[in-house]
Amino acid sequence: MNSLAAVVSTTTGRSPLRLALIVGALGVVFGDIGTSPIYTLQTVFDPSDPHPVPLNTENLYGVVSLIVWSIILIVTITYVSLAMRMDNDGEGGIMALLTLLRRWAPKGKKRTVTFLSGLAVLGAALFLGDSMITPAISVLSAVEGLKVINPDLGEVVVPATAAILLILFLLQKFGSAVVGRLFGPVMAIWFVIVALLGIGGILHKPEILLALLPTYAIGFMVGHFQIAFFALAAVVLSVTGAEALYADMGHFGRKPITIAWLFLVFPACALSYLGQGALVLEDKGNITAPFFLLAPTWGRIAFVILATAATVIASQSVISGAFSVASQASGLGYLPRLRVLHTSTSTHGQIYVPWINWLLAVSVVTLVFAFRSSAALAFAYGMAVTGAITTTTILFFYLARRRWKTPPWVLWVGGTLLITVDLLFVAVNLTKFVHGAWLPLVIGLVAFTVMTTWERGRELITARRTTAEGSLAEFVQKLRTHPSLVDRVPGTAIFLNPGATTTPLALRANVEHNHVRHSRVIILSVIIDTVPRIKKGKRFTIDDLGDPNDGILQISARFGYAEKPDLPKALRTLPPEKTQGFLDLDKASYFLSKIELREGNVKGMARWRKRLFLAASHITTDASDHFGLPRDRVIVMGSQIEL
Repeated sequence: MNSLAAVVSTTTGRSPLRLALIVGALGVVFGDIGTSPIYTLQTVFDPSDPHPVPLNTENLYGVVSLIVWSIILIVTITYVSLAMRMDNDGEGGIMALLTLLRRWAPKGKKRTVTFLSGLAVLGAALFLGDSMITPAISVLSAVEGLKVINPDLGEVVVPATAAILLILFLLQKFGSAVVGRLFGPVMAIWFVIVALLGIGGILHKPEILLALLPTYAIGFMVGHFQIAFFALAAVVLSVTGAEALYADMGHFGRKPITIAWLFLVFPACALSYLGQGALVLEDKGNITAPFFLLAPTWGRIAFVILATAATVIASQSVISGAFSVASQASGLGYLPRLRVLHTSTSTHGQIYVPWINWLLAVSVVTLVFAFRSSAALAFAYGMAVTGAITTTTILFFYLARRRWKTPPWVLWVGGTLLITVDLLFVAVNLTKFVHGAWLPLVIGLVAFTVMTTWERGRELITARRTTAEGSLAEFVQKLRTHPSLVDRVPGTAIFLNPGATTTPLALRANVEHNHVRHSRVIILSVIIDTVPRIKKGKRFTIDDLGDPNDGILQISARFGYAEKPDLPKALRTLPPEKTQGFLDLDKASYFLSKIELREGNVKGMARWRKRLFLAASHITTDASDHFGLPRDRVIVMGSQIEL
């Protein structure tokens, strides 16, 4: 940690703040990738694998070299050096790339954009599948260390794992900042000890350092391709957590994550793999549990406890990433409106999504009891990871050309190398389909179907609602032309409306059925933009609809997808001169148009997808809570729309 502090002090004048973010990132971002050394090497040579890799000196050097260089290519180069520079106002992850795609893609390339958008949604869906598998395999692998100490303790592994995971999900409501402060110091200790144990192992067989040369990895792939290809299915476990690292960028920022990776996490992981390789080189019987056997006998109980704590923290990285992905997907219209709680006043990306949290909790515990061992889950693990990594790489290189105007030859050289590596990992994991790789694909397919169905259903509902609402300009003109049709009552009424050009259904019902309107009417449309946050001064657009004295204003309020759209709080920032003194927020009534959806005969969507859309609509959070409205002054007026 002293070396980290030294780096921080030379890179920024705010070292205490940056150091706090680095420590927090250790506790949230790096848990997954930082605990991969527990199970990766032994999984490569697992004799129960359907395509076992023979354990000999040549293969051992090749595998260790493959692991180290896979981490360099995928994590250090693809994610830390490249992808994390492609941020959307500080937000990272596959959904951030999707928003950038919408912004930077040329208008004449509709098919390309549609394909890449679908790819991005699939990548996000696979990441959600990864979020279910990672906590299960990580904690199981650590608790299984009890069997190294005493084989009779094997019976308590599964129930202990389930109990630990449930406690972790209960902690999520306190926010990633609190979790990071609790877990960060533990992970700092973890990486230091892992590095020291790795060095201890290397001292037994220093020649293992030759595996740092890429020639060993290349020679293994070229000279023994039929073996090396299947070894990649387990080698990919060393880079699990890379996508979570990118998705969690909004929680802590690019620089703290980069510094922590380069100066602590990567060196510790590399030393551990080399140390394990040296231990197996000395005695091939150590392959049963090389990670735990690096620790001296007297310290193994404490090391298993620390490893269990670290794997609990490993689960945190994908859970936080899942919150970010789900929140962004909801803001972009791929999921229903979810309840999102912002858990930090200083860092916008730190959020908690209750519905996603408990969906993950139930799924993860179910996987623990269904598979019962990390070895059984290992076959399923790589598919979700490699799918998400590949989609990220493809989207990055496409956007690098559109956004940065990177020369094509640079993209072809770099893209061909990195995408080829990714596709090799995808291909080998497909060979494990019947052995468990089907699981993340099924989870990803279900999530993909839900997300695309919700997007399509919203399009159809919006079209139907627009027709029912009718033109706002024509409606207001009718009120002005025939003022005797309605009575004006004192007070301010704020009608929420999804669009700026149509009439709120609640306003139309009030006029047509009750024959009244308030003396001051605000038609407020909320626009969720494809940027995380809206700058001050660009939040509102105000239109008096042609008559500043008529008492009717149309206001459009823009929010970023990472912001909580607290409407009363936002409206108070409007200067009185902008609204001609309209807003009496302390007494204003808020009118909501509640839409009851029913299955109908509208074309454009299969019947089963309509039913899926209607089922998903039930998890939509209450509009009053979502927009921060005072419940005692909210009036809900309903109507029906058929899908």
